[in-house]
Amino acid sequence: MKSSHGLVLTALLVLVAGPALAQSLSVDLGGDGTLSAKSIQLLAVLTLLSLAPGIAVMVTCFPFIVTVLSILRQAIGLQQSPPNMLIVSLALFLTWFVMDPVLTEAWVKGVQPLNAGAIDMQQAIPLIVAPFRGFMAARLNGDTFTAMQNLRPEALVVPPIDAPLSILVPSFILSEIQRAFEIGFLIFLPFLIIDLVVAAVLMSMGMMMVPPAVVSLPFKLAFFVVANGWSLVSSALVRSYF
Repeated sequence: MKSSHGLVLTALLVLVAGPALAQSLSVDLGGDGTLSAKSIQLLAVLTLLSLAPGIAVMVTCFPFIVTVLSILRQAIGLQQSPPNMLIVSLALFLTWFVMDPVLTEAWVKGVQPLNAGAIDMQQAIPLIVAPFRGFMAARLNGDTFTAMQNLRPEALVVPPIDAPLSILVPSFILSEIQRAFEIGFLIFLPFLIIDLVVAAVLMSMGMMMVPPAVVSLPFKLAFFVVANGWSLVSSALVRSYF
Protein backbone atom coordinates (compact mmCIF):
# COMPACT_ATOMS: atom_id res chain seq x y z
CA MET A 1 0.00 0.00 0.00
CA LYS A 2 2.79 2.36 0.94
CA SER A 3 4.64 1.57 -2.29
CA SER A 4 1.56 2.37 -4.38
CA HIS A 5 1.18 5.71 -2.59
CA GLY A 6 4.85 6.42 -3.31
CA LEU A 7 4.37 5.65 -7.01
CA VAL A 8 1.35 7.96 -7.20
CA LEU A 9 3.24 10.77 -5.44
CA THR A 10 6.20 10.33 -7.79
CA ALA A 11 3.95 10.47 -10.83
CA LEU A 12 2.29 13.67 -9.59
CA LEU A 13 5.70 15.29 -9.03
CA VAL A 14 6.78 14.36 -12.55
CA LEU A 15 3.58 15.80 -14.04
CA VAL A 16 3.97 19.03 -12.06
CA ALA A 17 7.69 19.38 -12.79
CA GLY A 18 7.33 18.71 -16.51
CA PRO A 19 6.04 22.17 -17.49
CA ALA A 20 8.59 23.81 -15.16
CA LEU A 21 11.48 21.92 -16.76
CA ALA A 22 10.16 22.81 -20.21
CA GLN A 23 10.42 26.56 -19.44
CA SER A 24 13.53 28.45 -20.54
CA LEU A 25 15.31 31.33 -18.83
CA SER A 26 16.54 34.17 -21.03
CA VAL A 27 18.75 37.02 -19.88
CA ASP A 28 19.01 40.17 -21.95
CA LEU A 29 22.63 41.35 -21.88
CA GLY A 30 21.92 44.29 -24.14
CA GLY A 31 21.78 44.68 -27.89
CA ASP A 32 20.97 41.36 -29.49
CA GLY A 33 21.01 39.44 -26.18
CA THR A 34 24.52 38.07 -26.61
CA LEU A 35 27.68 38.87 -24.69
CA SER A 36 28.10 42.53 -25.56
CA ALA A 37 29.63 45.75 -24.32
CA LYS A 38 26.97 46.09 -21.63
CA SER A 39 27.96 42.79 -20.02
CA ILE A 40 31.61 43.86 -20.05
CA GLN A 41 30.60 47.13 -18.43
CA LEU A 42 28.64 45.21 -15.79
CA LEU A 43 31.71 43.14 -14.91
CA ALA A 44 33.83 46.31 -14.73
CA VAL A 45 31.31 47.98 -12.41
CA LEU A 46 31.18 44.94 -10.10
CA THR A 47 34.97 44.83 -9.97
CA LEU A 48 35.15 48.54 -9.19
CA LEU A 49 32.55 48.20 -6.43
CA SER A 50 34.53 45.38 -4.81
CA LEU A 51 37.68 47.54 -4.81
CA ALA A 52 35.94 50.80 -3.90
CA PRO A 53 36.29 50.53 -0.08
CA GLY A 54 40.04 49.97 -0.28
CA ILE A 55 40.48 52.74 -2.84
CA ALA A 56 38.39 55.15 -0.79
CA VAL A 57 40.42 54.44 2.37
CA MET A 58 43.77 54.89 0.62
CA VAL A 59 42.99 58.45 -0.55
CA THR A 60 42.14 59.61 2.98
CA CYS A 61 44.15 60.13 6.17
CA PHE A 62 43.43 56.57 7.33
CA PRO A 63 46.90 55.12 6.46
CA PHE A 64 48.64 57.82 8.52
CA ILE A 65 46.37 57.55 11.56
CA VAL A 66 46.24 53.75 11.76
CA THR A 67 50.04 53.51 11.39
CA VAL A 68 50.67 55.99 14.21
CA LEU A 69 48.19 54.25 16.51
CA SER A 70 49.80 50.88 15.81
CA ILE A 71 53.27 52.28 16.58
CA LEU A 72 51.90 53.80 19.79
CA ARG A 73 50.64 50.40 20.94
CA GLN A 74 54.04 48.86 20.23
CA ALA A 75 55.80 51.70 22.08
CA ILE A 76 53.75 51.08 25.21
CA GLY A 77 54.69 47.41 25.03
CA LEU A 78 51.20 45.99 24.64
CA GLN A 79 50.86 43.37 21.92
CA GLN A 80 47.11 42.80 21.79
CA SER A 81 45.62 45.67 23.76
CA PRO A 82 43.86 47.61 22.38
CA PRO A 83 42.90 44.93 19.87
CA ASN A 84 43.34 45.50 16.15
CA MET A 85 39.59 45.96 15.64
CA LEU A 86 39.54 48.82 18.14
CA ILE A 87 42.62 50.46 16.60
CA VAL A 88 41.09 50.28 13.11
CA SER A 89 37.71 51.53 14.35
CA LEU A 90 39.27 54.51 16.11
CA ALA A 91 41.32 55.28 12.99
CA LEU A 92 38.18 55.10 10.82
CA PHE A 93 36.21 57.53 13.00
CA LEU A 94 39.14 59.94 13.23
CA THR A 95 39.40 59.69 9.45
CA TRP A 96 35.72 60.51 9.14
CA PHE A 97 36.23 63.56 11.39
CA VAL A 98 39.17 64.83 9.33
CA MET A 99 37.72 64.01 5.91
CA ASP A 100 34.20 65.34 6.54
CA PRO A 101 34.78 68.68 4.71
CA VAL A 102 36.31 66.84 1.73
CA LEU A 103 33.49 64.29 1.63
CA THR A 104 30.88 67.04 1.90
CA GLU A 105 32.44 68.99 -0.96
CA ALA A 106 32.57 65.89 -3.17
CA TRP A 107 28.93 65.15 -2.37
CA VAL A 108 27.68 68.68 -3.03
CA LYS A 109 29.66 69.30 -6.22
CA GLY A 110 29.52 65.86 -7.80
CA VAL A 111 27.12 63.33 -6.31
CA GLN A 112 24.09 65.57 -5.81
CA PRO A 113 24.08 66.99 -9.37
CA LEU A 114 24.55 63.45 -10.68
CA ASN A 115 21.59 62.17 -8.69
CA ALA A 116 19.51 65.14 -9.85
CA GLY A 117 20.33 64.39 -13.49
CA ALA A 118 22.00 67.76 -14.02
CA ILE A 119 25.26 66.13 -15.15
CA ASP A 120 26.24 62.74 -16.45
CA MET A 121 28.77 60.28 -15.03
CA GLN A 122 31.67 61.55 -17.14
CA GLN A 123 31.16 65.07 -15.82
CA ALA A 124 30.57 63.93 -12.23
CA ILE A 125 33.72 61.84 -11.76
CA PRO A 126 36.19 64.78 -12.07
CA LEU A 127 34.02 66.86 -9.73
CA ILE A 128 33.96 64.06 -7.14
CA VAL A 129 37.70 63.40 -7.40
CA ALA A 130 38.73 67.09 -7.31
CA PRO A 131 38.40 67.55 -3.49
CA PHE A 132 40.46 64.41 -2.89
CA ARG A 133 43.07 65.65 -5.35
CA GLY A 134 43.40 68.88 -3.39
CA PHE A 135 43.65 67.00 -0.10
CA MET A 136 46.34 64.61 -1.35
CA ALA A 137 48.33 67.34 -3.11
CA ALA A 138 48.49 69.37 0.11
CA ARG A 139 50.01 66.42 2.03
CA LEU A 140 52.52 65.21 -0.54
CA ASN A 141 56.22 64.98 0.10
CA GLY A 142 57.95 66.70 -2.80
CA ASP A 143 60.82 64.22 -3.03
CA THR A 144 58.47 61.25 -3.00
CA PHE A 145 56.30 62.74 -5.74
CA THR A 146 59.36 63.52 -7.86
CA ALA A 147 60.68 59.99 -7.41
CA MET A 148 57.35 58.53 -8.54
CA GLN A 149 57.25 60.86 -11.54
CA ASN A 150 60.78 59.84 -12.53
CA LEU A 151 59.67 56.20 -12.62
CA ARG A 152 57.44 57.14 -15.56
CA PRO A 153 59.68 59.24 -17.83
CA GLU A 154 57.10 59.43 -20.63
CA ALA A 155 54.65 61.27 -18.35
CA LEU A 156 54.48 65.05 -18.50
CA VAL A 157 55.94 66.97 -15.57
CA VAL A 158 52.92 68.59 -13.94
CA PRO A 159 52.13 69.92 -10.46
CA PRO A 160 50.79 67.34 -7.99
CA ILE A 161 47.20 68.54 -8.16
CA ASP A 162 47.13 67.93 -11.93
CA ALA A 163 49.09 64.66 -11.86
CA PRO A 164 47.47 61.37 -12.92
CA LEU A 165 45.93 59.43 -10.07
CA SER A 166 48.28 56.53 -10.82
CA ILE A 167 51.14 58.80 -9.69
CA LEU A 168 49.33 60.97 -7.15
CA VAL A 169 47.83 58.19 -5.01
CA PRO A 170 51.03 56.11 -4.50
CA SER A 171 52.98 59.31 -3.77
CA PHE A 172 50.37 60.32 -1.20
CA ILE A 173 50.35 56.92 0.52
CA LEU A 174 54.16 56.77 0.69
CA SER A 175 54.28 60.31 2.05
CA GLU A 176 51.72 59.48 4.73
CA ILE A 177 53.59 56.35 5.79
CA GLN A 178 56.88 58.25 5.99
CA ARG A 179 55.24 60.98 8.07
CA ALA A 180 53.65 58.35 10.32
CA PHE A 181 57.04 56.78 11.02
CA GLU A 182 58.49 60.19 11.87
CA ILE A 183 55.69 60.79 14.37
CA GLY A 184 56.09 57.23 15.66
CA PHE A 185 59.76 57.89 16.41
CA LEU A 186 58.82 60.89 18.55
CA ILE A 187 56.17 58.82 20.34
CA PHE A 188 58.66 56.05 21.03
CA LEU A 189 61.22 58.30 22.78
CA PRO A 190 59.54 58.83 26.20
CA PHE A 191 58.69 55.14 26.51
CA LEU A 192 62.25 54.22 25.52
CA ILE A 193 63.59 56.51 28.26
CA ILE A 194 61.38 54.73 30.82
CA ASP A 195 62.73 51.35 29.62
CA LEU A 196 66.34 52.58 29.93
CA VAL A 197 65.80 54.02 33.41
CA VAL A 198 64.15 50.82 34.66
CA ALA A 199 66.90 48.67 33.13
CA ALA A 200 69.60 50.83 34.78
CA VAL A 201 67.87 50.64 38.17
CA LEU A 202 67.49 46.88 37.95
CA MET A 203 71.13 46.52 36.93
CA SER A 204 72.30 48.65 39.87
CA MET A 205 70.20 46.54 42.26
CA GLY A 206 71.71 43.34 40.90
CA MET A 207 68.36 42.11 39.60
CA MET A 208 69.73 41.11 36.23
CA MET A 209 67.40 38.13 35.88
CA VAL A 210 64.27 40.28 35.99
CA PRO A 211 63.10 41.33 32.48
CA PRO A 212 63.09 45.15 32.34
CA ALA A 213 60.05 45.14 30.04
CA VAL A 214 57.91 43.47 32.72
CA VAL A 215 58.85 46.08 35.33
CA SER A 216 58.65 49.10 33.01
CA LEU A 217 55.22 48.25 31.59
CA PRO A 218 53.22 49.47 34.64
CA PHE A 219 55.25 52.70 34.69
CA LYS A 220 54.62 53.29 30.98
CA LEU A 221 50.90 52.65 31.43
CA ALA A 222 50.77 55.02 34.41
CA PHE A 223 52.66 57.69 32.46
CA PHE A 224 50.31 57.31 29.49
CA VAL A 225 47.17 57.46 31.63
CA VAL A 226 48.33 60.50 33.62
CA ALA A 227 49.17 62.32 30.39
CA ASN A 228 45.71 61.45 28.97
CA GLY A 229 47.62 59.87 26.12
CA TRP A 230 44.82 58.70 23.83
CA SER A 231 43.14 62.10 23.71
CA LEU A 232 46.49 63.85 23.37
CA VAL A 233 47.67 61.70 20.47
CA SER A 234 44.28 61.70 18.71
CA SER A 235 43.92 65.48 18.93
CA ALA A 236 47.49 65.95 17.68
CA LEU A 237 46.82 63.68 14.70
CA VAL A 238 43.65 65.57 13.82
CA ARG A 239 45.30 69.00 14.22
CA SER A 240 48.07 67.98 11.81
CA TYR A 241 45.51 68.14 8.98
CA PHE A 242 44.21 71.61 9.75
